[in-house]
Amino acid sequence: MTRVGVIGATGYAGAELVRLLCGHPDIELTILTSRQYAGVAYDAIYPSMKNVTRLVCEDMIVDRICDKADVVFTALPHKLPMTIAPDLLHRGKKVIDLSADFRFTDAAVYESFYDGHKAKDLLKTSVYGLCEIYFEQIRNADLIGVPGCYPTSVLLPLIPVLRSKFVDMDTLIADSKSGVSGAGRSLSLTTHFCEANESFKAYKVATHRHNPEMEMVLSRETGVPTTLTFVPHLAPMTRGILTTIYAGLSQRISLDDVYDCFLSFYSECPFIRLFNGNKFPDTLYVRGTNYCDIGFKLDERNHRLILISAIDNLVKGAAGQAVQNMNIMLGLDETAGLLGVPFPI
Repeated sequence: MTRVGVIGATGYAGAELVRLLCGHPDIELTILTSRQYAGVAYDAIYPSMKNVTRLVCEDMIVDRICDKADVVFTALPHKLPMTIAPDLLHRGKKVIDLSADFRFTDAAVYESFYDGHKAKDLLKTSVYGLCEIYFEQIRNADLIGVPGCYPTSVLLPLIPVLRSKFVDMDTLIADSKSGVSGAGRSLSLTTHFCEANESFKAYKVATHRHNPEMEMVLSRETGVPTTLTFVPHLAPMTRGILTTIYAGLSQRISLDDVYDCFLSFYSECPFIRLFNGNKFPDTLYVRGTNYCDIGFKLDERNHRLILISAIDNLVKGAAGQAVQNMNIMLGLDETAGLLGVPFPI
């Protein structure tokens, strides 16, 4: 059994990690940390975990974490993981970070949207943990930067058609809607029930800090600088992201061509589900799961391809993808601990 710890276990992503890891057949969850709840039993913070785990949250002390865990998940706000990852890696631990600290290869890009980076040397060796795209690199990695939730929902449907040269890379537009849990557990006026309920609004239009993350990966995939117009929206639901992508066609293709492209690209990927025809992804279908559902439609009149994806922002968009990365890194079954059956309603 591999010993696993979660640093920052009481935020929403951390709680999802605990939920998934408690049901994992090949690991032992040995330590949980929380700055706010040190000394408090985990099931007192999340009563849903009663009789599931008896762990008590601890202070974040690197020596103790290293003594008790071989793989460490850091589910912390940006800027914090970069301060502890070097010590963990130096002591031979594998680190899977859910913040943005290790997603970028260029520190200047990170710093222009976040803050100064204190572990720039690690950006040379960290791997962007988009499992279905960078599987081989993940296998040999010691440090993973887990993709953001919005980028996961955009990149997984877009990369196959870009690689197939079906679309004009200068015409990319992504429109995404997220549940309020994407803002995290900390209190804010924006996610206050009275502000979010019965409200549907765009925010950070064309300025969201996930934009450069997506453009970094798209440019890597196309081999030339590639930009994306991205508009996120806050939807009055707890979980889920629905993304709609619009891209002008670069050649004449059929709906079968698009389906065959996705089928061949993702044939070995257990968490990609394709919708072909008039049925399209719905956040309800992926709630609590690690699936990414992808659908598509040709707008022949306007010579445009429309892609639609749905993920659970806390699972495939965060904790589930993090566990999937761990499975790949450790040579385990990629699906271990992640095959919970979706709720039908």
